[in-house]
Amino acid sequence: MAELSTEPTSSPSSCCSTDTQAACCEPSEKASCCHTSAAGGSCGCSAGASTDIRESVRERYAAAARTVAEQPVSTSCCGALAEADETGAFGVSLYEGAETEGAPDAALGASLGCGVPTAVADLHEGETVLDLGSGAGADVLISARRVGASGKAIGLDMTDEMLALARANAAAAAVENVEFLQGYLEDIPLPDGSVDVVISNCVINLAADKRVVLAEAARVLRPGGRFAVSDVIADAGMDAATRADMQQWTGCIAGALTQAEFRAALADAGLVDVEIRPTHRVHEHAGSAIVRARKP
Repeated sequence: MAELSTEPTSSPSSCCSTDTQAACCEPSEKASCCHTSAAGGSCGCSAGASTDIRESVRERYAAAARTVAEQPVSTSCCGALAEADETGAFGVSLYEGAETEGAPDAALGASLGCGVPTAVADLHEGETVLDLGSGAGADVLISARRVGASGKAIGLDMTDEMLALARANAAAAAVENVEFLQGYLEDIPLPDGSVDVVISNCVINLAADKRVVLAEAARVLRPGGRFAVSDVIADAGMDAATRADMQQWTGCIAGALTQAEFRAALADAGLVDVEIRPTHRVHEHAGSAIVRARKP
């Protein structure tokens, strides 16, 4: 989640310099400053709110990881909203019938997602795959098997507890062509043009500034690289009370983009051939979708 920088930077993860970010915070300047008024962009103007969101998300997912470590259970990315859910809208049930070779039951059972991105990523031998918000590692381990020993699957997560779970699951599965990195979606610790495919499962909606996340995903993709994620898409008419509810933000709903906002943000990141295919409803005001795009 984007934070106001503490020193000048020209990093791809920053939409403008520190001084310009400060100017962006003036309502009259925001639209022209970095063109971030659409799609939830803030160019650092919501530094305090972004920090609060990040910490709320971290706390929720650290708690989920501890619960899974102590007593493996099937949970979901939408926390309290879905704990009583019996529709199969979240979690391990979505993997039924999908190819899951490489992922042990413990990793699948800890899935917090709203879809199965590996089912639509069209992975090939020798490719490098990056999973944004990799959690307990299920999608990373599935990807690792598909790309083979000549390929690599990388998981990125900010939560110590989730990273520990993922590494334990990789060891249990004896999968060696994997790497789990600690970091933020808004500042991916990988070089430009270093991966063939970016996947993610119900995580991008949790970021405070999705435009920065998508720009980072585009940056690390090689030319011709593919973007294939499962995520929550908000209805255009989502009410203000839902968007203001932090518990629902950490549970996938309040922070989600609409289809139009997601398309615009992907286009601004330089990605083309955008496809958004709804899969199932997850909330009165939102649904899950497969989102795909390509770097020219």
